[in-house]
Order: sequence, then structure tokens, then C-alpha cells
Amino acid sequence: MTTQKIREDDYVLFYLSQRKTYMVKVEKGKTFHTHKGFIKFDDLIGKEYGSKILSSLGVEFVALKPLLRDYIIKSVRKTQITYPKDIALIVMFSGIGPGSRVVEAGTGTGALTTALAHFVKSNGRVYSYEIREEFLKTARKNLKRAGLIDFVELKNKDVSVGIDESDVDAVILDLATPWLIVSHAYAALKPCGTIVSFSPTIDQVVKTVEALKENNFVDIETVECLMRRMQTERGKTRPQTLMTGHTGYITFARKAMKPKA
Repeated sequence: MTTQKIREDDYVLFYLSQRKTYMVKVEKGKTFHTHKGFIKFDDLIGKEYGSKILSSLGVEFVALKPLLRDYIIKSVRKTQITYPKDIALIVMFSGIGPGSRVVEAGTGTGALTTALAHFVKSNGRVYSYEIREEFLKTARKNLKRAGLIDFVELKNKDVSVGIDESDVDAVILDLATPWLIVSHAYAALKPCGTIVSFSPTIDQVVKTVEALKENNFVDIETVECLMRRMQTERGKTRPQTLMTGHTGYITFARKAMKPKA
């Protein structure tokens, strides 16, 4: 049985409670401080992920190995990130996997980019377009922290003037005017390639669907994903009072070949 031991420069998710978790980089000789006491990283190095460790105040933390969702939720943010519930559907609808070549626009701070890179590695590639250079700098930091920067090409370009790549497996759009990109996406996609667009308003969706129909896309579908947590306790189990409601609509379509003249 293989074990996963914590090494210097690894990331650890310190679990205190459902509401209190901290993702930190393990640095030799340094200390992590919380309101529940401090933890010396030297005491952590060499232990297995999942180990329990006491702070200086005797409070128990669990040192967990961060999951993909942790890298996304705990990412450095300058924009609203795409939620894991929506990312899961975007990945599923896109059909991408190891070796896929994917065009994404816009990058934002790289939450969705991180997920796409995770699924296309180790011989795939994500080409991510973003017009704001400051967002790309943050996205690069988040991708490096997740160990996925090698599978992404960040491009400081306006995707509305065209897509450089061709014969790609999927085009993923998370921007204000996705309908303006549909014709470029058609040209960039391989036959039967997929396009997935995430939009917060239904007006954006209607314009995008109209553009998809005009550009010979088929199998067009729009969905909304709602997720609510449950309070699970004997005699008190019920939906939690607060939830993240509407985040956006996901529109999916596939490229059909145009009839030959």
C-alpha cells in the first residue's frame, strides 16, 4: 500500500471544521498561525496526509491533501469564480479528457482554467484567452499553485477578433458576449467538436443560441444547475437554510459539418 507523505513545498488543507479550513504551503522553519494556536511546519513534514496534529493551544487539526475543488475554492480572486457545481457540468458536456485540446475565454483568475487543465493533462493543452493582463497574472499564480501551469497557454488577446488554434476538441466560453465568438469557435473546432457557454442571464443565452443555430451547431441544450447542502443530524436532518442559488446557465452544442456546395 502506497502512502502520501507531506513534503516541503507541498500544499496542505488544514481542516478544523466544515466552515474553517486553511490551505497553506509547507515551508521548512516556518509556522502557521490561527486563532486556535500555531502549528510548526517542521512537525508536519514527513507525516502522512490525513494525520491529526495539535496546535500550540491543544486544538486538533487534520492535515488533508487538497483536492481540485480546494484549489478552485481557495484560489486568489479578482473576479467571481465559476462554482464547482457548474464546472462539473461544463467538463461533462464538453467531453474533454486526457489529451484534449481546449480553447477557453475568458480566463478570469483561472478557476475554470484550473479544472480544464486537470482533465486534459498530461498530454493535452488549454489555450486560455483574456484581455485583462492583471487577471492573467493572478491566474498564473493559481495554476502554479495547483501544479497545472505546464498544461495551459495563457493568451493576452481579444478572442472576439479570432481564435488562433484550429482542430480543437472544445471551446469553453465564460464572457459577457459569447454570441460574438460562436463563428470563431466553429472555425476552430474539429468536426463534431463541442462548445460550452456559461452565462449569468437568460438574455445572453438567447442571443448565444440564435448564433449557434445560424452557425450550423446542433444538439443545442441549456441547463441550470442548483445545489443545496443538507444539515445531517439525527432528528434534525433538513436542507440548510442558506444556499447559493442561481449562478448561471450552461449552453452546450456540437459542430455539424456544412453541406458541400
